Amino acid sequence: MKEKQYTVEQEQMARFAKAMGHPARMAVLIFLAKQDSCFFGDIHEELPIAKATVSQHLKELKDAGLIQGEIETPKVRYCINRENWALARSLFTVFWDSCKCSEASCCR
Repeated sequence: MKEKQYTVEQEQMARFAKAMGHPARMAVLIFLAKQDSCFFGDIHEELPIAKATVSQHLKELKDAGLIQGEIETPKVRYCINRENWALARSLFTVFWDSCKCSEASCCR
């Protein structure tokens, strides 16, 4: 069986999409996008979920490269990873703009 090869762009989009695939993570991204930087305590106060759960969501977003964090004892500061944010914007824009169907030609 032939193994399918995906482009680097397809793999990166999938990584970003997976990280954004939970409403709590989207809430974190929306919150952080409005900030210059943010401490963990601020994020936890914004979401109606347990602190440990917030930490897990932050880890997923950081692993995907959408956010970055720095330890500033006793807290960790999180902010948008601007380089990957721009990459995600570019990749998804190309993806959304690639649809060739018009309203008249698409299934209803």
